Amino acid sequence: MSVHSDTFALELDGLSKEYPGVRAVDNVSFTVEKRTVHCLVGENGAGKSTLVKMLTGALRPTSGKIYVAGKNHTPTSPQEAREGGIATLFQELHVVDELSVIENLTLGMEKKRFGFFVKSDLEDRVVATLKAIEPSIDPTAPVSSLSVAQKQIIEIARAASSGADIIIMDEPTAALSEREVERLFGVIRRLRESDVTVIYISHKLDEIFELGDNVTVLRDGKHIVTKPLSQVNGRSELIELMIGRPVFQDYKPRTTVTDEVVLQASGLSNALLKDVSFDIKKGEIVGFYGLVGAGKTEIARAVFGADKYSGSIALNGKQVGHSPREAIAAGIALVPEERRTQGLFTSLSIRENIPVMNLPRMSAGGLYRSADEVSAAQEYVERLRIATSSIDKHTEKLSGGNQQKVVFAKCLFSQAELLLLDEPTRGVDVGAKTEIYEIIKNLADQGDAVAVFSSELEEVLGICDRIFLLFDGVVREELANGPNIDISHILNVVTGGGEAAVQ
Repeated sequence: MSVHSDTFALELDGLSKEYPGVRAVDNVSFTVEKRTVHCLVGENGAGKSTLVKMLTGALRPTSGKIYVAGKNHTPTSPQEAREGGIATLFQELHVVDELSVIENLTLGMEKKRFGFFVKSDLEDRVVATLKAIEPSIDPTAPVSSLSVAQKQIIEIARAASSGADIIIMDEPTAALSEREVERLFGVIRRLRESDVTVIYISHKLDEIFELGDNVTVLRDGKHIVTKPLSQVNGRSELIELMIGRPVFQDYKPRTTVTDEVVLQASGLSNALLKDVSFDIKKGEIVGFYGLVGAGKTEIARAVFGADKYSGSIALNGKQVGHSPREAIAAGIALVPEERRTQGLFTSLSIRENIPVMNLPRMSAGGLYRSADEVSAAQEYVERLRIATSSIDKHTEKLSGGNQQKVVFAKCLFSQAELLLLDEPTRGVDVGAKTEIYEIIKNLADQGDAVAVFSSELEEVLGICDRIFLLFDGVVREELANGPNIDISHILNVVTGGGEAAVQ
Protein backbone atom coordinates (compact mmCIF):
# COMPACT_ATOMS: atom_id res chain seq x y z
CA MET A 1 0.00 0.00 0.00
CA SER A 2 1.88 3.05 -1.23
CA VAL A 3 -0.50 6.01 -0.83
CA HIS A 4 -1.60 7.21 2.60
CA SER A 5 -4.56 9.51 2.07
CA ASP A 6 -6.82 11.38 4.45
CA THR A 7 -9.73 10.15 2.32
CA PHE A 8 -9.53 6.92 4.36
CA ALA A 9 -10.41 6.74 8.06
CA LEU A 10 -7.81 4.00 8.60
CA GLU A 11 -5.03 2.34 6.64
CA LEU A 12 -2.98 -0.66 7.68
CA ASP A 13 0.25 -1.18 5.78
CA GLY A 14 2.08 -4.49 6.26
CA LEU A 15 1.09 -4.76 9.92
CA SER A 16 2.58 -7.74 11.78
CA LYS A 17 2.82 -8.93 15.37
CA GLU A 18 5.15 -11.78 16.27
CA TYR A 19 5.54 -13.78 19.44
CA PRO A 20 8.10 -16.53 20.00
CA GLY A 21 7.18 -19.28 17.56
CA VAL A 22 4.00 -17.65 16.22
CA ARG A 23 2.98 -14.72 14.02
CA ALA A 24 -0.42 -13.64 15.35
CA VAL A 25 -0.85 -10.94 12.67
CA ASP A 26 1.00 -11.50 9.42
CA ASN A 27 1.64 -8.61 7.00
CA VAL A 28 -1.93 -7.28 7.07
CA SER A 29 -2.84 -4.40 4.74
CA PHE A 30 -6.30 -2.92 4.08
CA THR A 31 -8.18 0.38 4.19
CA VAL A 32 -11.32 1.51 6.00
CA GLU A 33 -13.46 4.15 4.28
CA LYS A 34 -14.71 7.15 6.24
CA ARG A 35 -18.31 7.23 7.48
CA THR A 36 -18.87 3.47 7.04
CA VAL A 37 -19.56 0.48 9.27
CA HIS A 38 -16.58 -1.74 8.50
CA CYS A 39 -17.00 -5.31 9.75
CA LEU A 40 -14.07 -7.49 10.83
CA VAL A 41 -14.65 -11.26 10.83
CA GLY A 42 -12.66 -14.46 11.22
CA GLU A 43 -12.55 -17.67 13.21
CA ASN A 44 -11.22 -17.73 16.76
CA GLY A 45 -7.47 -17.22 16.51
CA ALA A 46 -7.68 -15.37 13.19
CA GLY A 47 -5.87 -12.33 14.63
CA LYS A 48 -8.76 -9.93 15.25
CA SER A 49 -8.03 -9.28 18.93
CA THR A 50 -4.31 -8.78 18.33
CA LEU A 51 -5.08 -6.34 15.52
CA VAL A 52 -7.42 -4.32 17.75
CA LYS A 53 -4.83 -4.22 20.53
CA MET A 54 -2.30 -2.71 18.12
CA LEU A 55 -4.82 -0.11 16.94
CA THR A 56 -5.58 0.89 20.54
CA GLY A 57 -2.00 1.01 21.86
CA ALA A 58 -2.26 -2.09 24.06
CA LEU A 59 0.36 -3.83 21.86
CA ARG A 60 3.23 -2.51 19.76
CA PRO A 61 3.44 -3.88 16.20
CA THR A 62 6.51 -5.92 15.29
CA SER A 63 6.48 -4.25 11.87
CA GLY A 64 4.21 -2.26 9.59
CA LYS A 65 2.39 1.06 9.84
CA ILE A 66 -1.01 2.36 10.93
CA TYR A 67 -2.44 5.58 9.47
CA VAL A 68 -5.48 7.43 10.80
CA ALA A 69 -6.82 10.01 8.32
CA GLY A 70 -3.45 9.89 6.56
CA LYS A 71 -1.40 10.51 9.72
CA ASN A 72 1.00 7.98 11.25
CA HIS A 73 -0.69 6.36 14.28
CA THR A 74 1.73 4.98 16.91
CA PRO A 75 -0.11 4.90 20.24
CA THR A 76 1.54 3.44 23.33
CA SER A 77 -1.67 3.34 25.38
CA PRO A 78 -5.46 3.40 24.88
CA GLN A 79 -5.41 7.04 26.05
CA GLU A 80 -2.98 7.97 23.27
CA ALA A 81 -5.10 6.00 20.79
CA ARG A 82 -8.18 8.05 21.81
CA GLU A 83 -6.20 11.25 21.39
CA GLY A 84 -5.21 9.96 17.94
CA GLY A 85 -8.85 9.40 16.99
CA ILE A 86 -9.57 5.74 17.88
CA ALA A 87 -11.79 4.66 20.78
CA THR A 88 -12.81 1.09 21.62
CA LEU A 89 -15.84 -0.54 23.21
CA PHE A 90 -15.04 -3.97 24.56
CA GLN A 91 -17.46 -6.74 25.55
CA GLU A 92 -16.92 -5.94 29.22
CA LEU A 93 -18.55 -2.66 30.20
CA HIS A 94 -16.32 0.07 31.66
CA VAL A 95 -18.85 2.23 33.47
CA VAL A 96 -19.05 3.10 37.17
CA ASP A 97 -22.49 2.22 38.53
CA GLU A 98 -22.08 4.49 41.56
CA LEU A 99 -21.73 7.61 39.39
CA SER A 100 -24.33 9.48 37.35
CA VAL A 101 -24.56 9.35 33.58
CA ILE A 102 -22.87 12.72 33.15
CA GLU A 103 -20.10 11.81 35.61
CA ASN A 104 -19.41 8.67 33.60
CA LEU A 105 -19.42 10.63 30.36
CA THR A 106 -16.77 13.05 31.60
CA LEU A 107 -14.70 10.52 33.57
CA GLY A 108 -11.05 10.78 32.57
CA MET A 109 -11.64 13.80 30.31
CA GLU A 110 -11.86 16.49 33.02
CA LYS A 111 -9.77 19.63 32.54
CA LYS A 112 -7.13 20.23 35.19
CA ARG A 113 -4.85 23.08 36.13
CA PHE A 114 -2.22 22.83 38.86
CA GLY A 115 -3.83 19.54 39.93
CA PHE A 116 -7.34 21.03 40.31
CA PHE A 117 -10.39 20.49 38.12
CA VAL A 118 -11.39 23.62 36.23
CA LYS A 119 -14.71 24.57 34.63
CA SER A 120 -15.04 23.93 30.91
CA ASP A 121 -17.66 23.28 28.27
CA LEU A 122 -17.07 19.54 28.63
CA GLU A 123 -20.37 18.78 30.36
CA ASP A 124 -22.40 20.69 27.77
CA ARG A 125 -20.54 18.92 24.97
CA VAL A 126 -21.04 15.38 26.30
CA VAL A 127 -24.71 16.00 27.10
CA ALA A 128 -25.24 17.29 23.56
CA THR A 129 -23.52 14.18 22.18
CA LEU A 130 -25.66 11.88 24.33
CA LYS A 131 -28.84 13.70 23.29
CA ALA A 132 -27.92 13.32 19.62
CA ILE A 133 -27.26 9.59 20.04
CA GLU A 134 -30.01 8.58 22.50
CA PRO A 135 -32.20 11.43 23.82
CA SER A 136 -34.20 9.14 26.13
CA ILE A 137 -31.34 8.76 28.66
CA ASP A 138 -31.40 11.27 31.55
CA PRO A 139 -27.87 12.71 32.08
CA THR A 140 -28.51 13.02 35.84
CA ALA A 141 -29.68 9.42 36.33
CA PRO A 142 -27.47 6.98 38.25
CA VAL A 143 -25.83 4.51 35.87
CA SER A 144 -26.90 1.67 38.17
CA SER A 145 -30.50 2.31 37.07
CA LEU A 146 -29.73 1.74 33.37
CA SER A 147 -30.00 -1.44 31.30
CA VAL A 148 -26.93 -3.11 29.78
CA ALA A 149 -27.79 -1.60 26.39
CA GLN A 150 -28.11 1.90 27.87
CA LYS A 151 -24.76 1.49 29.63
CA GLN A 152 -23.23 0.61 26.26
CA ILE A 153 -24.73 3.77 24.80
CA ILE A 154 -23.04 5.76 27.60
CA GLU A 155 -19.71 4.28 26.51
CA ILE A 156 -20.46 5.10 22.86
CA ALA A 157 -21.38 8.69 23.76
CA ARG A 158 -18.19 9.05 25.82
CA ALA A 159 -16.12 7.79 22.88
CA ALA A 160 -17.88 10.10 20.42
CA SER A 161 -17.58 13.15 22.67
CA SER A 162 -13.85 12.49 23.18
CA GLY A 163 -13.36 13.44 19.54
CA ALA A 164 -12.82 9.90 18.26
CA ASP A 165 -13.37 9.60 14.52
CA ILE A 166 -13.19 5.79 14.66
CA ILE A 167 -15.02 3.66 17.24
CA ILE A 168 -14.16 -0.04 17.43
CA MET A 169 -16.95 -2.25 18.79
CA ASP A 170 -15.90 -5.75 19.85
CA GLU A 171 -18.87 -8.16 20.13
CA PRO A 172 -21.15 -5.35 21.38
CA THR A 173 -24.38 -7.38 21.29
CA ALA A 174 -23.15 -10.38 23.31
CA ALA A 175 -25.25 -9.50 26.39
CA LEU A 176 -28.17 -7.70 24.69
CA SER A 177 -31.75 -8.72 24.04
CA GLU A 178 -33.18 -8.60 20.52
CA ARG A 179 -34.90 -5.26 21.20
CA GLU A 180 -31.70 -3.79 22.68
CA VAL A 181 -29.76 -4.96 19.63
CA GLU A 182 -32.16 -3.05 17.37
CA ARG A 183 -31.66 0.08 19.49
CA LEU A 184 -27.87 -0.30 19.34
CA PHE A 185 -28.00 -0.68 15.55
CA GLY A 186 -29.97 2.58 15.38
CA VAL A 187 -27.26 4.30 17.44
CA ILE A 188 -24.53 2.94 15.15
CA ARG A 189 -26.36 4.20 12.05
CA ARG A 190 -26.69 7.65 13.63
CA LEU A 191 -22.95 7.62 14.38
CA ARG A 192 -22.23 6.89 10.72
CA GLU A 193 -24.49 9.78 9.67
CA SER A 194 -22.55 12.09 12.02
CA ASP A 195 -19.21 11.31 10.29
CA VAL A 196 -18.01 8.62 12.73
CA THR A 197 -16.49 5.43 11.29
CA VAL A 198 -17.37 2.21 13.11
CA ILE A 199 -15.24 -0.95 13.01
CA TYR A 200 -17.63 -3.71 14.03
CA ILE A 201 -16.40 -7.13 15.20
CA SER A 202 -18.92 -9.94 15.61
CA HIS A 203 -19.27 -13.70 15.20
CA LYS A 204 -22.97 -13.20 14.45
CA LEU A 205 -22.95 -13.12 10.68
CA ASP A 206 -26.56 -11.99 10.38
CA GLU A 207 -25.54 -8.77 12.17
CA ILE A 208 -22.71 -8.28 9.68
CA PHE A 209 -25.07 -8.36 6.71
CA GLU A 210 -27.71 -6.21 8.39
CA LEU A 211 -25.39 -3.47 9.59
CA GLY A 212 -22.18 -3.44 7.58
CA ASP A 213 -21.06 -1.53 4.51
CA ASN A 214 -17.75 -3.36 3.98
CA VAL A 215 -16.15 -6.46 5.45
CA THR A 216 -12.59 -7.62 6.05
CA VAL A 217 -11.89 -11.33 6.55
CA LEU A 218 -8.85 -12.48 8.54
CA ARG A 219 -7.63 -16.06 8.62
CA ASP A 220 -4.63 -17.44 10.53
CA GLY A 221 -3.36 -13.90 11.09
CA LYS A 222 -3.49 -13.00 7.39
CA HIS A 223 -5.68 -10.60 5.43
CA ILE A 224 -7.87 -12.60 3.06
CA VAL A 225 -10.17 -10.00 1.50
CA THR A 226 -11.78 -6.60 1.99
CA LYS A 227 -14.89 -5.96 -0.08
CA PRO A 228 -18.36 -4.35 0.03
CA LEU A 229 -20.91 -6.61 1.69
CA SER A 230 -23.17 -5.98 -1.29
CA GLN A 231 -20.67 -8.08 -3.28
CA VAL A 232 -20.64 -10.99 -0.80
CA ASN A 233 -22.90 -13.87 -1.79
CA GLY A 234 -24.47 -14.50 1.61
CA ARG A 235 -23.34 -16.44 4.66
CA SER A 236 -21.97 -19.37 2.66
CA GLU A 237 -19.38 -17.23 0.86
CA LEU A 238 -18.33 -15.49 4.08
CA ILE A 239 -17.93 -18.82 5.89
CA GLU A 240 -15.90 -20.21 2.98
CA LEU A 241 -13.61 -17.16 3.16
CA MET A 242 -13.23 -17.61 6.93
CA ILE A 243 -12.31 -21.31 6.66
CA GLY A 244 -10.42 -21.27 3.37
CA ARG A 245 -8.82 -24.63 4.05
CA PRO A 246 -9.78 -28.16 4.96
CA VAL A 247 -10.05 -28.47 8.73
CA PHE A 248 -7.64 -31.15 9.94
CA GLN A 249 -9.59 -34.01 11.47
CA ASP A 250 -7.78 -36.88 13.16
CA TYR A 251 -10.77 -38.47 14.86
CA LYS A 252 -10.84 -42.24 15.10
CA PRO A 253 -14.06 -43.87 16.37
CA ARG A 254 -13.56 -45.21 19.88
CA THR A 255 -14.98 -48.47 21.20
CA THR A 256 -14.99 -47.67 24.93
CA VAL A 257 -18.14 -45.52 24.91
CA THR A 258 -21.00 -47.22 26.76
CA ASP A 259 -24.73 -46.50 27.06
CA GLU A 260 -24.34 -45.76 30.77
CA VAL A 261 -25.17 -42.10 31.43
CA VAL A 262 -22.77 -40.50 33.92
CA LEU A 263 -24.03 -36.91 33.80
CA GLN A 264 -27.53 -35.65 33.07
CA ALA A 265 -28.00 -31.88 32.85
CA SER A 266 -31.55 -30.58 32.43
CA GLY A 267 -32.79 -27.06 31.73
CA LEU A 268 -29.68 -25.17 32.84
CA SER A 269 -30.44 -21.44 32.69
CA ASN A 270 -28.84 -18.26 34.01
CA ALA A 271 -27.93 -14.81 32.69
CA LEU A 272 -26.48 -16.36 29.51
CA LEU A 273 -27.59 -20.01 29.34
CA LYS A 274 -31.05 -20.75 28.01
CA ASP A 275 -32.59 -24.14 28.90
CA VAL A 276 -29.43 -26.16 28.21
CA SER A 277 -29.86 -29.94 28.44
CA PHE A 278 -27.42 -32.74 27.60
CA ASP A 279 -25.97 -36.02 28.84
CA ILE A 280 -22.49 -37.53 28.95
CA LYS A 281 -21.85 -41.27 28.93
CA LYS A 282 -19.23 -43.41 30.60
CA GLY A 283 -16.03 -43.57 28.54
CA GLU A 284 -17.20 -40.75 26.24
CA ILE A 285 -15.52 -37.51 25.21
CA VAL A 286 -18.10 -34.84 24.35
CA GLY A 287 -17.27 -31.47 22.89
CA PHE A 288 -19.00 -28.13 23.37
CA TYR A 289 -18.08 -25.87 20.47
CA GLY A 290 -19.03 -22.25 19.93
CA LEU A 291 -17.56 -18.83 19.36
CA VAL A 292 -17.10 -15.91 21.75
CA GLY A 293 -20.09 -15.46 24.07
CA ALA A 294 -21.71 -18.77 23.05
CA GLY A 295 -21.77 -20.11 26.62
CA LYS A 296 -19.03 -22.77 26.69
CA THR A 297 -17.35 -21.61 29.88
CA GLU A 298 -20.70 -20.85 31.51
CA ILE A 299 -21.84 -24.46 31.04
CA ALA A 300 -18.60 -25.80 32.53
CA ARG A 301 -18.84 -23.43 35.50
CA ALA A 302 -22.51 -24.28 36.09
CA VAL A 303 -21.83 -28.03 36.13
CA PHE A 304 -18.93 -27.42 38.54
CA GLY A 305 -21.12 -25.24 40.77
CA ALA A 306 -19.01 -22.12 40.27
CA ASP A 307 -21.89 -20.13 38.71
CA LYS A 308 -25.51 -19.89 39.82
CA TYR A 309 -28.13 -21.54 37.63
CA SER A 310 -31.64 -22.94 37.60
CA GLY A 311 -32.24 -26.48 36.39
CA SER A 312 -30.78 -29.76 37.60
CA ILE A 313 -27.53 -31.72 37.33
CA ALA A 314 -27.29 -35.40 38.27
CA LEU A 315 -24.14 -37.54 38.42
CA ASN A 316 -24.86 -41.27 38.28
CA GLY A 317 -28.50 -40.52 39.04
CA LYS A 318 -27.81 -38.44 42.16
CA GLN A 319 -28.46 -34.69 42.25
CA VAL A 320 -25.30 -32.57 42.50
CA GLY A 321 -25.24 -29.52 44.79
CA HIS A 322 -24.67 -25.96 43.58
CA SER A 323 -21.12 -25.40 44.80
CA PRO A 324 -17.60 -26.50 43.73
CA ARG A 325 -17.15 -28.27 47.09
CA GLU A 326 -20.27 -30.39 46.45
CA ALA A 327 -19.28 -31.00 42.82
CA ILE A 328 -15.81 -32.25 43.83
CA ALA A 329 -17.32 -34.46 46.53
CA ALA A 330 -19.72 -35.92 43.94
CA GLY A 331 -16.85 -36.74 41.56
CA ILE A 332 -16.62 -33.75 39.20
CA ALA A 333 -13.36 -31.90 38.47
CA LEU A 334 -12.74 -28.79 36.36
CA VAL A 335 -9.64 -27.77 34.41
CA PRO A 336 -10.42 -24.04 34.10
CA GLU A 337 -9.66 -21.80 31.15
CA GLU A 338 -7.45 -19.52 33.27
CA ARG A 339 -4.96 -22.04 34.64
CA ARG A 340 -2.62 -19.54 36.33
CA THR A 341 -5.30 -17.65 38.26
CA GLN A 342 -7.92 -20.39 38.75
CA GLY A 343 -6.19 -23.74 38.29
CA LEU A 344 -2.93 -23.46 40.21
CA PHE A 345 -1.37 -22.10 43.36
CA THR A 346 1.58 -20.68 41.43
CA SER A 347 3.53 -19.81 44.59
CA LEU A 348 3.43 -23.49 45.60
CA SER A 349 5.44 -26.39 44.20
CA ILE A 350 4.28 -29.20 41.94
CA ARG A 351 4.29 -31.50 44.96
CA GLU A 352 2.09 -29.13 46.96
CA ASN A 353 -0.38 -28.46 44.12
CA ILE A 354 -1.27 -32.02 43.11
CA PRO A 355 -3.14 -33.20 46.25
CA VAL A 356 -5.17 -30.06 47.02
CA MET A 357 -8.46 -31.38 45.56
CA ASN A 358 -8.37 -34.54 47.65
CA LEU A 359 -6.42 -33.89 50.85
CA PRO A 360 -8.17 -36.71 52.78
CA ARG A 361 -6.19 -39.18 50.62
CA MET A 362 -3.06 -37.79 52.29
CA SER A 363 -4.34 -38.04 55.84
CA ALA A 364 -4.75 -40.80 58.40
CA GLY A 365 -5.84 -40.34 62.00
CA GLY A 366 -5.68 -36.58 61.61
CA LEU A 367 -2.03 -36.68 60.46
CA TYR A 368 -0.83 -35.53 57.02
CA ARG A 369 1.42 -38.07 55.31
CA SER A 370 4.18 -36.08 53.57
CA ALA A 371 5.69 -39.24 52.13
CA ASP A 372 2.44 -39.95 50.26
CA GLU A 373 2.50 -36.40 48.88
CA VAL A 374 5.99 -37.02 47.49
CA SER A 375 4.95 -40.38 46.01
CA ALA A 376 1.86 -38.88 44.35
CA ALA A 377 3.86 -36.01 42.85
CA GLN A 378 6.50 -38.38 41.49
CA GLU A 379 3.81 -40.67 40.04
CA TYR A 380 2.01 -37.89 38.16
CA VAL A 381 5.19 -36.18 36.96
CA GLU A 382 6.15 -39.49 35.37
CA ARG A 383 2.65 -40.43 34.19
CA LEU A 384 1.94 -37.08 32.52
CA ARG A 385 5.56 -36.46 31.48
CA ILE A 386 5.76 -33.13 33.30
CA ALA A 387 9.12 -31.58 32.35
CA THR A 388 10.73 -30.41 35.58
CA SER A 389 14.02 -30.69 37.41
CA SER A 390 12.25 -31.32 40.72
CA ILE A 391 8.80 -31.93 42.19
CA ASP A 392 9.60 -29.02 44.52
CA LYS A 393 9.80 -26.56 41.63
CA HIS A 394 7.24 -23.75 41.89
CA THR A 395 4.57 -24.07 39.22
CA GLU A 396 4.98 -20.41 38.20
CA LYS A 397 8.38 -21.38 36.74
CA LEU A 398 6.97 -24.10 34.47
CA SER A 399 6.06 -23.65 30.80
CA GLY A 400 2.39 -23.22 29.90
CA GLY A 401 2.07 -26.82 28.74
CA ASN A 402 3.61 -28.21 31.91
CA GLN A 403 1.47 -25.95 34.09
CA GLN A 404 -1.57 -27.38 32.33
CA LYS A 405 -0.35 -30.91 33.04
CA VAL A 406 -0.10 -30.07 36.75
CA VAL A 407 -3.75 -28.90 36.66
CA PHE A 408 -4.65 -32.22 35.00
CA ALA A 409 -2.69 -34.05 37.72
CA LYS A 410 -4.72 -32.27 40.41
CA CYS A 411 -7.97 -33.35 38.78
CA LEU A 412 -6.82 -36.94 38.24
CA PHE A 413 -5.67 -37.20 41.84
CA SER A 414 -9.15 -36.13 42.95
CA GLN A 415 -10.39 -39.42 41.42
CA ALA A 416 -13.17 -37.63 39.52
CA GLU A 417 -15.60 -39.59 37.36
CA LEU A 418 -16.34 -36.56 35.18
CA LEU A 419 -13.59 -34.24 33.96
CA LEU A 420 -14.57 -30.79 32.61
CA LEU A 421 -11.87 -29.30 30.38
CA ASP A 422 -12.32 -25.60 29.53
CA GLU A 423 -9.96 -24.68 26.64
CA PRO A 424 -7.56 -27.48 27.68
CA THR A 425 -4.76 -26.59 25.24
CA ARG A 426 -4.98 -22.80 25.09
CA GLY A 427 -1.53 -21.22 25.11
CA VAL A 428 0.45 -24.46 24.91
CA ASP A 429 2.81 -25.56 22.15
CA VAL A 430 2.08 -28.23 19.55
CA GLY A 431 4.04 -30.93 21.36
CA ALA A 432 2.22 -30.32 24.64
CA LYS A 433 -1.12 -30.30 22.78
CA THR A 434 -0.46 -33.78 21.42
CA GLU A 435 0.45 -35.07 24.88
CA ILE A 436 -2.67 -33.51 26.44
CA TYR A 437 -4.88 -35.09 23.76
CA GLU A 438 -3.35 -38.49 24.59
CA ILE A 439 -4.07 -37.92 28.29
CA ILE A 440 -7.73 -37.10 27.47
CA LYS A 441 -8.15 -40.19 25.27
CA ASN A 442 -6.53 -42.45 27.87
CA LEU A 443 -8.87 -41.14 30.56
CA ALA A 444 -11.92 -41.93 28.43
CA ASP A 445 -10.51 -45.35 27.52
CA GLN A 446 -10.27 -46.10 31.25
CA GLY A 447 -13.98 -45.33 31.65
CA ASP A 448 -13.97 -41.67 32.73
CA ALA A 449 -16.45 -39.25 31.18
CA VAL A 450 -14.81 -36.14 29.66
CA ALA A 451 -16.33 -32.86 28.48
CA VAL A 452 -14.17 -30.56 26.33
CA PHE A 453 -15.27 -26.91 26.07
CA SER A 454 -13.30 -25.43 23.18
CA SER A 455 -13.27 -22.58 20.69
CA GLU A 456 -10.88 -24.57 18.44
CA LEU A 457 -12.84 -26.54 15.87
CA GLU A 458 -9.90 -28.78 14.99
CA GLU A 459 -9.54 -29.74 18.64
CA VAL A 460 -13.20 -30.73 18.99
CA LEU A 461 -13.20 -32.65 15.70
CA GLY A 462 -9.95 -34.41 16.58
CA ILE A 463 -10.89 -35.99 19.92
CA CYS A 464 -14.64 -35.76 20.64
CA ASP A 465 -17.19 -38.53 20.07
CA ARG A 466 -20.21 -36.20 20.16
CA ILE A 467 -20.31 -32.44 19.63
CA PHE A 468 -22.82 -29.92 20.97
CA LEU A 469 -22.97 -26.73 18.90
CA LEU A 470 -23.61 -23.55 20.88
CA PHE A 471 -24.85 -20.11 19.93
CA ASP A 472 -25.99 -17.32 22.23
CA GLY A 473 -26.37 -19.57 25.30
CA VAL A 474 -28.37 -22.26 23.48
CA VAL A 475 -27.43 -25.82 22.45
CA ARG A 476 -28.54 -25.51 18.85
CA GLU A 477 -27.52 -28.93 17.59
CA GLU A 478 -25.95 -32.24 18.62
CA LEU A 479 -23.72 -34.10 16.14
CA ALA A 480 -22.03 -37.48 16.11
CA ASN A 481 -18.40 -37.11 15.04
CA GLY A 482 -17.20 -38.98 11.97
CA PRO A 483 -15.70 -38.68 8.49
CA ASN A 484 -18.85 -37.21 6.93
CA ILE A 485 -19.26 -34.31 9.33
CA ASP A 486 -20.00 -31.03 7.51
CA ILE A 487 -17.60 -28.25 8.59
CA SER A 488 -19.50 -25.50 6.77
CA HIS A 489 -22.72 -26.58 8.47
CA ILE A 490 -21.03 -26.39 11.89
CA LEU A 491 -19.81 -22.85 11.26
CA ASN A 492 -23.20 -21.82 9.92
CA VAL A 493 -24.87 -23.03 13.14
CA VAL A 494 -22.38 -21.44 15.58
CA THR A 495 -22.57 -18.09 13.79
CA GLY A 496 -26.35 -17.94 14.12
CA GLY A 497 -27.61 -19.64 10.97
CA GLY A 498 -30.39 -22.20 10.89
CA GLU A 499 -33.04 -22.91 13.49
CA ALA A 500 -32.31 -23.88 17.07
CA ALA A 501 -32.60 -27.58 17.68
CA VAL A 502 -35.44 -28.78 19.90
CA GLN A 503 -34.05 -30.10 23.16
